[in-house]
Amino acid sequence: MASIPKQYKACVYDQPGKISTKIEMLETPEPGPGEVLINLTHSGVCHSDMGVMTNSWAGLPLPTQPGQVGGHEGVGKVVKLGPGAELTTVKVGDRVGVKWISSTCGSCPACLESADGVCFNQKISGYYTPGTFQQYVVGPANYVTPIPDALGSADAAPMLCAGVTTYAALRKSGAKSGQWVVISGAGGGLGHIAVQLSSRGMSQRVIGIDHGSKEKLVYDSGAELFIDLTKHDDQSIVEEVKSITGGLGASIVIVCTANNKAYNQGMDFLRFGGTLVCVGMPEGKSQPIAKSYPGTMILKLQTITAVAVGNRREAIEVLEFAARGIIKTHYRVEKMEKLTEVFHEMESGKMQGRVVLDLQ
Repeated sequence: MASIPKQYKACVYDQPGKISTKIEMLETPEPGPGEVLINLTHSGVCHSDMGVMTNSWAGLPLPTQPGQVGGHEGVGKVVKLGPGAELTTVKVGDRVGVKWISSTCGSCPACLESADGVCFNQKISGYYTPGTFQQYVVGPANYVTPIPDALGSADAAPMLCAGVTTYAALRKSGAKSGQWVVISGAGGGLGHIAVQLSSRGMSQRVIGIDHGSKEKLVYDSGAELFIDLTKHDDQSIVEEVKSITGGLGASIVIVCTANNKAYNQGMDFLRFGGTLVCVGMPEGKSQPIAKSYPGTMILKLQTITAVAVGNRREAIEVLEFAARGIIKTHYRVEKMEKLTEVFHEMESGKMQGRVVLDLQ
């Protein structure tokens, strides 16, 4: 094992409120009781990171501070154990992952129901807790995620948020094999993984909706049909979904894009007994989901549910899907110095799939 340096490179949000990052040298932390020090090699870049950096999520309790290290899809090797960590299953040299929820208390009502994403005492990676856009990070030995030997680190990174979140969304939706599933934002970082999980992992019939430039990616991911949202208005896109599904609508609608309009359209895509799953978190002032009329939902037995992230078990399961080759992230690798450019591309809405940072 290589020696641990006294300082290392990190990419920080130097001007929160706008898209801006800066490379800085930081002091290497010491793992505390029950913690491990991880030498990160890769980190995925998520739309959530941009929301945190730009302070555009109205739901966050506090504004992001200058110097925050963002990121929450990190993969690397354990290089040091803190006191007591030797009693866990994690050993020096193990490859592990750091997720959006970097730690939970394990004892609150939410944790006791395996609802990690709403732990009352959670710490969020990249928001008031050091994230994964850096070469070293500490994490709790009992909450880092083991990475399968058959899965490369760059392939594993996006699974720690995009993969586990969409897997949890499909599980919570109750979707059954053979049912129609609409995925809004199907060519994005979360969406194209959701398409693969739904079509290849769960044998569902997927309609992908996104910008026309992402059509090939959506079909390559396993969608049965693609709808170019730029060629439709609110009425015609609903008519297209109804036509595809025999006039009834889809059993499940999963909104992966952080777009209020997608949510507003989503209710009209549903058949009777259908479920809309909220995944993408729109930025700016919070808005209610239009057309979520109680009367209509009662008469059609429709449901709205939501997923923040998956739990520890779901993270392990989705990584196994990836290790078996059932799902694979469409991504490109960039150096951490390119992070600001990556965020600008993400803001434009033109990014296909995911970007993974090489932190080495």
